[in-house]
Amino acid sequence: MLNSVQFQALENIPEITAGDDLSRIIRQALAEAELILEDSSILVVAQKIVSKAEGRLVDLASVSPSPQAHEYARITGKDARLVELVLAESSSVLRAVPGVMIVRHRLGYVMANAGIDQSNLPDNTKGTQALLLPLDPGASARALHAGLTTRNGGHPGIIISDSFGRPWRNGVVNIALASAGIPALIDQRNGSDRHGRTLQNTLVAFADAVTAGAGLVMGEASEGTPVALVNGLRPSAAHNDAAALVRPLEADLFQ
Repeated sequence: MLNSVQFQALENIPEITAGDDLSRIIRQALAEAELILEDSSILVVAQKIVSKAEGRLVDLASVSPSPQAHEYARITGKDARLVELVLAESSSVLRAVPGVMIVRHRLGYVMANAGIDQSNLPDNTKGTQALLLPLDPGASARALHAGLTTRNGGHPGIIISDSFGRPWRNGVVNIALASAGIPALIDQRNGSDRHGRTLQNTLVAFADAVTAGAGLVMGEASEGTPVALVNGLRPSAAHNDAAALVRPLEADLFQ
């Protein structure tokens, strides 16, 4: 049984730009903080810096809105160029109302505005830039997992996080977009509860739970701490990536 879990935001992460080596930057921040990665450590990395490093920043001046984008812009009150990016990143639009579009992202996530963000971009004071999700967050997580393997062969887990709204709940919470080296979803079905009753529906969203905790120290606004180190968790379940957390379309009761 776990007695304690520690979440610690890493200081000294610089402003990330396209082409930056995130593994090197994180290793340097860990060294400056005199923190050691253990084999059971987990690093939660904000999607935003992954997208920045991978060059997913778009200048809206380069975007030509389609007629469909103009129609959704009329409904939502958004810039038609931004709407065009949302449509390009999405497989379907589930709801469009003033101020927000709820879409099914091309990677299966159901989210607002396809995860496209315009905050904390240093050259975006006039709102002319937008940051898209990584092309393949799973590949990004695996690359960080490989790049942050320790000299003694330790393999810290990696989670790439983003903040999501939730149906019927106000506010956002951090969730795992992608992961590597940990069990994202732990299946406890056919196990037993304390009284010997067989568990029938218990699937634990382990990566989401870890990410939500890390979000408390990473922050959501101007904190500038997009990486958190998590120690004290030692899940014994087999590894699977965060794609396991996305409910299949045929099982989506809310569409």
